[in-house]
Amino acid sequence: MTKKVRKKHPNSKKSEKYEVKGGELKRKSKFCPKCGSGVFLAEHKNRYSCGNCSYTEWKDKGEQK
Repeated sequence: MTKKVRKKHPNSKKSEKYEVKGGELKRKSKFCPKCGSGVFLAEHKNRYSCGNCSYTEWKDKGEQK
């Protein structure tokens, strides 16, 4: 039998969610209020959504990009 060809997945982008300032770690994204800290909300054009529990928070008109 031949070996199965596996797709290469892109690296995790978790490092983009954090910032180090003056020796302190700062989180850039919002956390899910239902799941607690450690689960970030995904940022879409008009909303924030949790991939774990499907919680959705809509952006204000002025906040949208």
